[in-house]
Amino acid sequence: MTSFEDARLRFGDRLRRWREQASLDGKDLASQLGWHPSKVSKIERGKQTASDADLTAIVNALAVPAGDAEQLRQELRDLRLKQLAWKRQLRTGHRDRQRQDLVDEQTATRIRIVELMGVPGLLNTFDYARAVFASQADLLDIPDDADESATVRMQRQRVLYDSTKAIDILIAEAALMHPVCTPAEMVTQIDRLVSAIGLPGVRIGLLPAYRPLPNLLSHGFWIVDDVVFVETVSGEERVTDPDQVAVYERLADRLWSAAVTGDDARAVLLSAGRQWARSER
Repeated sequence: MTSFEDARLRFGDRLRRWREQASLDGKDLASQLGWHPSKVSKIERGKQTASDADLTAIVNALAVPAGDAEQLRQELRDLRLKQLAWKRQLRTGHRDRQRQDLVDEQTATRIRIVELMGVPGLLNTFDYARAVFASQADLLDIPDDADESATVRMQRQRVLYDSTKAIDILIAEAALMHPVCTPAEMVTQIDRLVSAIGLPGVRIGLLPAYRPLPNLLSHGFWIVDDVVFVETVSGEERVTDPDQVAVYERLADRLWSAAVTGDDARAVLLSAGRQWARSER
């Protein structure tokens, strides 16, 4: 969890305690303020940053004493500064973000990955990773540090050989069909995936195309210990609420029931590799 996300969660928790002290539930407070019922929940659970007007409405409705209300206003100002810093995270490129992932993964004991449209970073070749970072830099209009970021991503892959960690990686076959790199680089990337099958402590599975899935997938995700990471087009969301994390864990378990592993997974990969080999001729 980033310092901004942690601060927003703590701020929301303080507001929740003031609401409970006033003997109101979230829906009652939302109704009193004329808000959508989910707005109070999002603010209290650290999913939405309150505006100055939001905070003024809350402290007035809960009759928060003046001194405590001013402290909350100062916390909100500090929170906004952290939010601005968080939004600037990628403005200097991807390298520093990759370094943070390196630290998170080195200290983790369990990593679960579900990817739909791309090969997970822990199994990238250098060329594939570099192509991903370059295309994202162009889309997000941020500095292109693709070579440096890809180098750090290669360093992250050391966790695959750490016997103290449990890692499972589930990849949809669609991730092999729409690459950002050249066909020749894609052939090499698929060879890398084939060679990774059977690594001790690492479970790798494929979700074949046209196979029914137990649940509809709207996005991929990573679970690092008890935190879920969801990459969006313009950034990343982190889920720490235990109930929500449990849903992702349950979804991952269900998806594995539709996966192929071992020789069957190799067969899917080798078929895709042959397709890309024909494409480069």
